[in-house]
Amino acid sequence: MSADPLHAARGIIIAGWELSESFIRASGPGGQNVNKVATAVQLRFDIRKSPSLFERVKKNAIKLGGSRVSKDGVIIIEANRFRTQERNRADARARLVELIDQASEPPPPPRRKTRPTRGSVERRLAAKSGRAVVKKARGKVTDE
Repeated sequence: MSADPLHAARGIIIAGWELSESFIRASGPGGQNVNKVATAVQLRFDIRKSPSLFERVKKNAIKLGGSRVSKDGVIIIEANRFRTQERNRADARARLVELIDQASEPPPPPRRKTRPTRGSVERRLAAKSGRAVVKKARGKVTDE
């Protein structure tokens, strides 16, 4: 368990008791260090039951989480980029903060409908009639 709270953007603070960390063996290259020491971190955050987030942020985070979100609504972030537990722990927490920051962004403003200007409509129609004249001139040639 991690006691330090996470501070995300827009005043969101996730309490330390909401996060669960477990250390596992990392995969990939690294020789004896990888085989002996559990340096990779699995950070778990139950997003559906979190009192720290608004419903809109929860929905967006679940959507953005993709395959990192379990069926129960738990975000699982695995960090094994570095050789030490502390750096992997900081990396996992930073990635969770980044995900929550993206999820908490306000929605874009609604699209304003626009109409084409009179000049652009006239130019489009003139181009169409010009093409029609060109295509009409491609007809069969008659002997007269």
